[in-house]
Amino acid sequence: MLNRLLPPPPQPFTSITLPTPEVRSLPNGARLHLLANDAQPVLRLQVVLPAGKRQEPAPGLAQLAARLLTEGTATRTARQLADEVAFYGASLECEAGPDRATLTLYCLARHLPALLPLVQEVLAAPAFGEPELHQMKTRISQSMRVERQKTSFRATEEFNKQLFGEQVAYGRPFSEESFGQITAHELRAFHAAAYAPARAELFLSGDVAAYADTVAEVLGQWQPAGVASVAAEAPAPAPLPATHPTGLALVPVEGSIQASIRVGRRWPALSEAQTPELLLLVKVLGGYFGSRLMKNIREDKGYTYGIHASVVAREQATALVIGTDVNGDRADATRQEIAYELERLQTELLDDNELETVKNYTLGKLLGETATVFEQADKYRHITLQHLHPDYYLRLVQQTQAATAVSLQALARTYLSPADMLTVVAG
Repeated sequence: MLNRLLPPPPQPFTSITLPTPEVRSLPNGARLHLLANDAQPVLRLQVVLPAGKRQEPAPGLAQLAARLLTEGTATRTARQLADEVAFYGASLECEAGPDRATLTLYCLARHLPALLPLVQEVLAAPAFGEPELHQMKTRISQSMRVERQKTSFRATEEFNKQLFGEQVAYGRPFSEESFGQITAHELRAFHAAAYAPARAELFLSGDVAAYADTVAEVLGQWQPAGVASVAAEAPAPAPLPATHPTGLALVPVEGSIQASIRVGRRWPALSEAQTPELLLLVKVLGGYFGSRLMKNIREDKGYTYGIHASVVAREQATALVIGTDVNGDRADATRQEIAYELERLQTELLDDNELETVKNYTLGKLLGETATVFEQADKYRHITLQHLHPDYYLRLVQQTQAATAVSLQALARTYLSPADMLTVVAG
């Protein structure tokens, strides 16, 4: 007889299956990735282009171009764009990251045909008007001044600068002076080079069956914004420093009673065969609420509200980052406890209960992150843009299940030595 007072026993999670997309090549060279699911009558269209910080010839140019994309076009003002998007209950925004810019549209499926011409015009013919340019530069500069007063921002900025080098896009700090000198001509040249449709990846997910052909037809007609003589070539990326920076860097922040700590190092790329075990090791260290760092530094010592370790993957470099904010007088003690936990992973084997807990957490979180078609599309986009093997997530599940305390200790001895870490304290 079934005892309803007892929860059902957990079932082993041994595999994961993501939907297989349909991929079309459009006449203008763009690739359209279709992930269909008609459970809800909604769609998400993402246009991803190599127009991020890594491609910008001047600091801040990529972010400025992305933010101005929806601030007016050849035939529509910013207000008209916003009103048209709101009329259909949709959302449209563009953001630039370290490697790419992404234009994202959410809408009811039936409204997509009406919104596609607007999307095409936003991509192909942004106005980059002088009033909008001046206003956006002012807004971004003011926002950056506010951010630079925060110890957390200053610590992350210095950490990236030290880890990747000031000449590398990932480590280049924001310069308000050079940002203020960006002109509309530079914006148009960057847009012509970086927002070319032949370099675009289009991800359409949701209730796509009735609209795939329409998207292919409309966005297949999207043409480059400028001629080749106008387009500015993306600068050749500066090489990463040959050695891994280590040691301690201090960033004084006047008047602050808080200290922000960043500890980490450059890390193997996600394409490496050992990635699943390395990600599991980072989870043990600081990747969930029951992690070593949280138990020690938050729960036992009470130094912080939260401390986390994560792997940050960019297209040209990957990093391990441990981050926390503490009272200034606890900064040295916190650093010592972080080093202690790094050393403990090298010298002590995980017990079976902890290993099983972190495996279950890792796989359960992965399963929860594939519940909707948009989340599945995110996983597929991650594989595509990071140039990973199609079975990346299947291998992640299998190798996570197979990981042992001995294999994790061996990886900790290779990658988690405190002597190999860069530490930045701002405050």
